[in-house]
Amino acid sequence: MNNQTFTVGGMTCGHCARSVTEELSDLPGVSDVQVSAESGQVSVTSDQPLTLAAATAAITEAGYTITDWPSTN
Repeated sequence: MNNQTFTVGGMTCGHCARSVTEELSDLPGVSDVQVSAESGQVSVTSDQPLTLAAATAAITEAGYTITDWPSTN
């Protein structure tokens, strides 16, 4: 299993968090999504690492933007 944490901007409430959770949960291989609207932190557990493109598409569909993506060193 893979766990990634990144930041999403623009979330202000529980509805925002549910929208982000729903869109990310629909991605193939995602088994768990935890979202904090207050901090903007999103944690995704999946079979394989999410690509920035896949995560961006899901977050954009929910109406938000990724403001911080983990670097790959």
